[in-house]
Amino acid sequence: MPSKVERWKDETYGMEIRDHLLRFAEEGWDAIPEDEHDAWFERFKWWGLYHQRKGQESYFMMRIGTPMGRMTPEQLRTVGEVAKEYATGPVDNPEFGDAYADFTTRQSIQLHWINVEDIADIWDELESVGLSTIQACGDSWRNIVGSPVAGRDADELINVWPVVQELHETFKGNDLYANLPRKWKVAMTGDRRGSGQGDINDLAFEPAVKEIDGEEVAGFNVNVGGGLARKEPRFARDIDVFCRPENATDVAAGLSALFRDYGDREDRFNARIKFLVDEWGPEKVRSVLQEEYVDYELPTAGEDLRDEYDYNAGRADATGDYVGVYDQSDGQNFVGLSVLVGRMAADDVIELANLAEAYGSEMIGLTQRQNVIVGDVADEDLDDFLAEDLLSEYSPDPHPFMRGSIACTGTEYCSLSIVETKNRMVRYARYLRDNVPVPEGVEDFHIHLSGCTASCAQPQIADVSLRGMKTRKDGDAVEAFDVGLGGGLGENPQFADWVKMRIPADEVPGYIANLLETYEDERAGPAESFRDFVADRDEDELAALAEAEETSYEDPYLGNTKMTWYPYAEDTSMDASPAPTDGQGEPLPSDD
Repeated sequence: MPSKVERWKDETYGMEIRDHLLRFAEEGWDAIPEDEHDAWFERFKWWGLYHQRKGQESYFMMRIGTPMGRMTPEQLRTVGEVAKEYATGPVDNPEFGDAYADFTTRQSIQLHWINVEDIADIWDELESVGLSTIQACGDSWRNIVGSPVAGRDADELINVWPVVQELHETFKGNDLYANLPRKWKVAMTGDRRGSGQGDINDLAFEPAVKEIDGEEVAGFNVNVGGGLARKEPRFARDIDVFCRPENATDVAAGLSALFRDYGDREDRFNARIKFLVDEWGPEKVRSVLQEEYVDYELPTAGEDLRDEYDYNAGRADATGDYVGVYDQSDGQNFVGLSVLVGRMAADDVIELANLAEAYGSEMIGLTQRQNVIVGDVADEDLDDFLAEDLLSEYSPDPHPFMRGSIACTGTEYCSLSIVETKNRMVRYARYLRDNVPVPEGVEDFHIHLSGCTASCAQPQIADVSLRGMKTRKDGDAVEAFDVGLGGGLGENPQFADWVKMRIPADEVPGYIANLLETYEDERAGPAESFRDFVADRDEDELAALAEAEETSYEDPYLGNTKMTWYPYAEDTSMDASPAPTDGQGEPLPSDD
């Protein structure tokens, strides 16, 4: 029997949801039937809207999809302006103020405190500059990830930007692929960095070369069935297919149709394609793709470039991100800026867009490490650009602990999260920067903090992985973390080993400090990366590397932030919530 979500989707889904959203925008929050909230909120995701959590009723998160994180300065400026006008909450965030944009690990943008009444106006502003929220969420093609500087990067095999544009135009709003069993995440990599992180995607096009008819052809090997969530991570499996760039759309159509037709629609927990690959095996996936969905003979896989990957690869000889100054293929430069936990104040978003435009940039890029790239900076302008005041806040040369810190949304807005995340990760990073020595030779140290097992912060592929939990301390329930070590991608991808369970949140910095002291004392030398250090030890040795410890770090969110209406309000009780509002930020009148 189809799940209840499938029944809701059978009634209304895809493009038609827009008309309903516009009607609700005109009539207001109360027009959404209360007994149908769950159904409508599930449908709204297709157009990029998530309802925020308990205590924040009538407020939404809006996600804007930017293929491979790529925008123009004008588009970025519009995002900042929309954030200022429509995404200002009833309470300031103590670290980030009243309006900001979140850059995600899938190269999208999230805005919070959106009222349904403003949806039409927001869409008008975004769409006037070519931005959209279509399929930013929901059971369909999500934002395609990869290198924002494709076509500009001096170190690439294939310029995949035209291919990604074709995929985006083909599958966004296409009724044939609008209603899939679950989300469909696609990565396309054309560089030697491994920037697409294809290993953790449902469908991955990985750079490869193959000799065909005596000619060496540049294209992609196709991998299927990666993913991180549900404590059941999988790396994408090789299905032994080589794909020329001009065939990518056909192969993508075939595999997404295969998932549409054979994916599990009865149990949403098993609906991701990683479980279908588990059941069938890569060989059957390939044979069904060939026999039922593709009308040309699929070549076998070519020679990959995985030995050259450095993006989040845990290598001691490469930082593995885009932060810093890099050569473009046209002789100009792109500059990667570190954005701590991916959150940027709306005023800073606008200022960055203006700066980029002033320096002649035609491309802004968002990376999967929640950072921002400004492209097209000329050699003669580079020193002036690097001296701009804004870059003191968003540095191209940050401290290693600031550079490597990632966090998801957390209990600030998310109904799934168990713990507070972004403000805590900011405080962790600052404490570590100010109090913990960096081991010799370490330029970045990846700490990913995820509020739950949904893995939006991709904790399984970090040096130190933090996964939100609860525990008791001194008789009180407190927020805590499971700790994993040694995850990352690259030539030999590795998921983190979970070595400590339920460490109280205020003892995590002490654990990391002790861990890095052990690493410094026991590693083979500066050439041994942290990931290699972890890989050389068994489970018992990893558990014994360090102990949690209280330090001078103080955690203001140690209590149960999930039970607040907003963790940073003066009165955090659910009764103090202004929600639901009338669309103008005022609470709706009571029915009493």
